[in-house]
Amino acid sequence: MTLVESLIEKKWLATPRIIEAFRRIKRKDFMPEEIKALSEIDEAMPIGHGQTISQPLTVAFMLEQLQPNPGDKILDIGSGSGWTTALLSHIVSQGKQGRVVAMEIIPELKKFGEKNVSKYGFVKKGVARFILANGSLGYKEEAPYDKILVSAAAGKVPKSLKKQLKTKGKMVMPVKNSILTIIKNSEQEFKETKHEGFTFVPLV
Repeated sequence: MTLVESLIEKKWLATPRIIEAFRRIKRKDFMPEEIKALSEIDEAMPIGHGQTISQPLTVAFMLEQLQPNPGDKILDIGSGSGWTTALLSHIVSQGKQGRVVAMEIIPELKKFGEKNVSKYGFVKKGVARFILANGSLGYKEEAPYDKILVSAAAGKVPKSLKKQLKTKGKMVMPVKNSILTIIKNSEQEFKETKHEGFTFVPLV
């Protein structure tokens, strides 16, 4: 059984468009050469610079919480290997012109992720754009966003990210060892749901 089939069987993956993205976007294309053979193992793997490509189960859970749609504009913070950027790019570009703005603070990883995502043509088509900057500040030049995904743990939710989310928009991010799903009901009102029991590298 493949990793994707196993995630479907265990109900971590349920939404057809997210399943389709997991099938099309191969995790091994986002891993360093020496560990590509381990791409079907459901564990986080090192990609250098103290960072990892996230555990597939965790990525599946976060994308199911985020529910990206065709045509969405999504901010992807801590893009690292580029895997989540490519998964999101595949979904937002289905029949509509969505966009993913990927942020990475480590120059070598920004380059690595951009190169990996380029294998699928998303950078050339203008679906994915990579920014070298501090993700906790967000990227206000392209705000507001329909969705925001954060792939590294912060101590609390940065105010700047809440501000850059559209009203009725959704953000999924780790805070300490929990994943928060945040829905912006209005400029002042946010609904938070906490999912415990996950582990992340810290947001740099």
